[in-house]
Amino acid sequence: MLRRILKLLVFLVAVLAMLAVAIIPAVAIVNIISSPSSSKIQVKLGSPVELYYGLYLWLHQDELQKPLLPAGTPVPFTVYPGESPYSIAERLEEAGIISSAKLFYAYIRYNNLGHTLEAGDYALSPGMTIPDIVNVLQHGRPREITITVPEGWRMEQLADYLEKQGIMSAKEFLAWAKADLWVERYNFLKDVPEGATLEGYLFPDTYRLPFPASPQDLITRMLGNFEAKVTPEMRARASELGFTLHQVVTLASIVEKEAVLPEERPLIAGVFLNRLRKNMYLQADPTVQYAKGYNKATGRWWSPITIEEATSIQSPYNTYLNLGLPPGPICSPGLESIKAVLYPAQTDYLFFFSADGSSHIFSKTYEEHLEKQKQYGK
Repeated sequence: MLRRILKLLVFLVAVLAMLAVAIIPAVAIVNIISSPSSSKIQVKLGSPVELYYGLYLWLHQDELQKPLLPAGTPVPFTVYPGESPYSIAERLEEAGIISSAKLFYAYIRYNNLGHTLEAGDYALSPGMTIPDIVNVLQHGRPREITITVPEGWRMEQLADYLEKQGIMSAKEFLAWAKADLWVERYNFLKDVPEGATLEGYLFPDTYRLPFPASPQDLITRMLGNFEAKVTPEMRARASELGFTLHQVVTLASIVEKEAVLPEERPLIAGVFLNRLRKNMYLQADPTVQYAKGYNKATGRWWSPITIEEATSIQSPYNTYLNLGLPPGPICSPGLESIKAVLYPAQTDYLFFFSADGSSHIFSKTYEEHLEKQKQYGK
């Protein structure tokens, strides 16, 4: 009996010795590498996977805290919705932003940060460490695009541009660009005839939009911009002159297409207002160009016209054949053209023509107009 007890004790001592040989060094190692004074990486005693990634990071801690380049230039980098951390890591290495996709992924996995990476557009530099990059990727911003709409574009011209740039469908944009859909929200559209488009009210400017963008996104911003720029005081001024806002925008759109030099806008507006008071035809070439529309032969929306076209194109927009203003604007006028109509130059001029493609020559009588045309070889 005693011999059996002694054998059992010897066996237990042997087992304990073997365990001590295996456990004591491991515990010692973990205590060392988890000490704040010896490393920035603290290895946690957890699952085998956690232990693996923790030891891997501890062994590569110098690389983890060292940027790929001492002073790297920022480069654009996009994280796509639903993209996995490993995919992000691989693309970061391919883009030359980090040295190791495996190390980046290990850092994400060990710290359980995969769910915190946000889709968006970033500017990342190889001069950043992996922890720095991860921190930035946790604060993404929605992907955006910038659209610049020049003064003087007609609505279809804008729609064509949006589609060619892959921003949105031209057909869908035009379907939403109906005044009836927006009049309840924007009171300044109350004078627009029923069934008319938003031509003239899509304010030209630079806009930032979420991507992908919808017609509602862009139109809301453009109409909101018009409402802010064309102030209540300016709308009251239109009433003082005996015009509706729609009439002012319509005439401003013609001024926009006629004027080249900014200082001539009030003069051109004054000529058209004088002609309206005298019940004269406006005879504005841009209104005929608008009626012609897109010219496939030239690839242009605004092609020069001939005198034959001016007297033959049947359209309510042709101001050579129809008295008064056309039914609506022919393009999106800028703020200065709108102001020119509201505050025109006070002159007796009734005629003008372009002398050199930019500046205009103004006259009070038709005879004077013809004489100056001869003088300038027109």
